[in-house]
Parts: sequence; structure tokens; C-alpha cells
Amino acid sequence: MKRPNLHPLDIKNGKVDLTHGSGGRSMAQLIDDMFRKAFDNDLLNAGNDQACFEAPKGRMVMTTDGFVISPLFFPGGNIGSLAVHGTVNDVAMGGAKPLYLSSSFILEEGFPLADLQKIVQSMAEAASEAGVSIVTGDTKVVEKGKGDGIFITTTGIGVVPDGVAPSGEKARPGDKILINGTLGDHGVAIMSKRENLDFETEILSDSAALNHLVEKMIAVVPEMKVLRDPTRGGLATVLNEVAMQSDVGIKVYEDAIPLRPEVKGACELLGLDPLYVANEGKLIAICAPEDAEKLLEAMKSDPLGKEASIIGEVLEDDHNFVQMETSFGGGRVIDWLAGEQLPRIC
Repeated sequence: MKRPNLHPLDIKNGKVDLTHGSGGRSMAQLIDDMFRKAFDNDLLNAGNDQACFEAPKGRMVMTTDGFVISPLFFPGGNIGSLAVHGTVNDVAMGGAKPLYLSSSFILEEGFPLADLQKIVQSMAEAASEAGVSIVTGDTKVVEKGKGDGIFITTTGIGVVPDGVAPSGEKARPGDKILINGTLGDHGVAIMSKRENLDFETEILSDSAALNHLVEKMIAVVPEMKVLRDPTRGGLATVLNEVAMQSDVGIKVYEDAIPLRPEVKGACELLGLDPLYVANEGKLIAICAPEDAEKLLEAMKSDPLGKEASIIGEVLEDDHNFVQMETSFGGGRVIDWLAGEQLPRIC
């Protein structure tokens, strides 16, 4: 699409101003130099207010999510890569192959263009790695002091293969519960950055797109009962949600739950329970007991599942309790999260 003759953005020294949301030349310049250049694809380059594409055969999945994380840049990622990963994962938890994303940016007047470029570029890289295209979007600018740098909302669309239908109400007594890796990495990475905490080993966010891992899992166990990603509220909240939806109880085993020593130490220092700390690259899967070992093997074959483990099982329980068998052979109830451990975590 032919655009007005525009001077290139001053990425190094420039800042977002109100004209970048005005609908005029400055906005066209920002869209061309910042977004279209990074997200380059035919649907976006058409320049319409929507993306028109052929609907693939199968059931469609759609999700939307807003990202308001603080700080914007954290060890292992930033708000841009997180926005792609979070939405791709929500689509994948429906057993779907993510296809397209839309993205809406709310920018605060005065936000550095250099930071915006880093965020947008990380979104483009994350989308490319996940195999999805960002095909439409929107940009708004608010006055200085009325935002917090940048907020991003993304919407994702995907397609579910025939015979695949994971859902939170399908867990049954005897089913096994698996997780693809260590807990709490994202939440602790964010908190360490906020509080300027230094650890002997840097703790990185686990932010990652899980759709390729899910494809491998579905290939071996298409009848998977439940898929969920334990983001805000962590593993404990997701397990309580599933217990309520399926009208069952759940037991997990402390010794089976993967946890990095540095994350465990940081949680003790900060007074946090890692079971409630957010993750952005983890999933739980619930399957029939006879499928658990082959599902575990498939998970371990992927880089994002090499630390996968069977962590528990589904029980018959009219009270829908989630309980843990501790390392010392005792037990405790894992209740719903009360309040907010870590606000602005995604």
C-alpha cells in the first residue's frame, strides 16, 4: 500500500507523542517504521482495519489477553515477547494450533521509541518462533501520566484437530497429572527485578510459546483430558479450578514437583509459596493413567519439556480438595490463593 512521503523515525532519541495516535502522518509513520516493518506479512501489509483470511477446516479457538507487567523488561524477556507467548499458550491449551494474532498498543506520551522498538522486535521474533503471524492491530496514545509506558492487548485464533477436545471438566478419578518443568521461574524473575535482588545465579523467566510442545503431546495422546497453563495464581490455583470444574479431588506429591533450588531459596527469602507463583512457560496435562508414561516421554523429547514430571493424580472427593503429600510424609490442603501475591505479573 502506498504511503505518504515520511521522514524516518528518530528511534535513538525520539519519544512517543500525541501525534503518533492522531490518525495523521505521524501515526502512519509510526505504524510503517515500527510495526509493519517488524511484523511484515501480506495480511498486515494490505493496510486494512481488519485481516481477511481463509478459515481452515476444524473447530476454531479464540482468546484475548491484556498485558500490564511491571517492569516492562525482565530477565528472560519483556512485555512484547510475553504478550505473544501468553496468547499463543492460551490458544494451545485448547489443543489448537495457533494461526494468527492481533495486537493493540496503548502508549504513554513520552515513551522512548528505542524501548518500543525493542518490544516490537521481540514480539516479531516470538511470533516467528511460534509460527504465527501478527496480522492486524491498533495503536492509541494517552497523555503523560495517564498510562504506564505501554500496555498491550493480544487476541489469538487457532484451529483444533478432529478428535482433540481438552477441557477443565474432563478430569476423572485415577487420571494422572503432569507438568512440563520447574515452577515459579517467571514470578521470581519479576520480583527480583522489582526489588533489585541479586542472587548467585540469575533467575530467568520461563516465558515461552508452548504450542510446539502441545503438538507433540497431542500426537501421542489425542484424548488428553485437560491442558492448562498455570500463569497468575500458579499451579495451586489451576489445580483448584480443575477440581471444581470436574467435581473431583486432586493429590500432588511435593517430591515430584520440579523446582529450581535458586527459586526455592528466593521464595523462602521473599515469603512466597512457589505453588502460587506465576509461570509463563509451563503447562499441566491430565490424562488417563494408561497414557501417562507415553505422554511423559513425548514431553521430555521437547526442549520445553525435558524436566517434565508426573506430579499427582485425580481423586474422588465431594469436597473438591486439592492436597499435597509433603516430603516428610505429611499432608496439607492447597487452598485457593487469597489476595494477590505478585501484582502486575503479566
